[in-house]
Amino acid sequence: MTLSDVAEELEWSPAKLGHIETGIRKWPSVMEISALLRLYGVTGGQREAVLTLVRESRLRPWWTEYEDVLSSAYVGNEAGAVAVQTYAGIFVPDLLQVPDYTARVARSLGHGEDGVERMVASHLKRQEVFEDGGLGSYQAVLEEDALQRVSGDLELLRAQAGRLVELATEYDTVTIQLLPTSAGPHPGYSGPFSVLEFDEDEAALAYVEAPPGGAVVESEEGVRSCRKVWDALSRTAATPEATVGILRRMALLT
Repeated sequence: MTLSDVAEELEWSPAKLGHIETGIRKWPSVMEISALLRLYGVTGGQREAVLTLVRESRLRPWWTEYEDVLSSAYVGNEAGAVAVQTYAGIFVPDLLQVPDYTARVARSLGHGEDGVERMVASHLKRQEVFEDGGLGSYQAVLEEDALQRVSGDLELLRAQAGRLVELATEYDTVTIQLLPTSAGPHPGYSGPFSVLEFDEDEAALAYVEAPPGGAVVESEEGVRSCRKVWDALSRTAATPEATVGILRRMALLT
């Protein structure tokens, strides 16, 4: 049976079934999986084994333990994405930060030392995605100003610039472009955002940062608008090759 066949039989939308099958944006309920098992003719011990897995799968994922220092709405989607395009405004994007930079950001956001430690731990956990190989493409446009804001601490600036060079040169999946302050006003003025892509049967979504919390954008028009801004930022920024050269010079500052 095709996805469309099953969706029609159960009177579900194809998108809902796609979300259940991939497990990216929807934790399936026992009732939903029971309906699928009936349709597929799965009975007896096999049916009970599957339903047991469904119940176990609804345990809280790791990122829900850090909801005081990160957005589980975003990280839950990030964990299932195969491609990410991100612009973090005046900050270095989370997945590219060294721990000392994360700690500096956490303190600037008003977190106490416990919150600082938790934010660093959650970022390090998320950064494992580069080692796991689950993320096929990660593209970041990085404001030069995000680095200049820590230029008063040359050790931190060198460490952060060095980490960016390491990621950009050692991981084929990572592309970083530096957006120079001299570029002046640009389409990213409205704030940080990310565009996330999933497997073929999953529609892309965007996540837009805003206080006190960001918002997931699922409409085609909204995602298309974010892509348009991303494309403009990418055209304005330095090329990946030029970016690595600039970052290397920053990493050598004395």
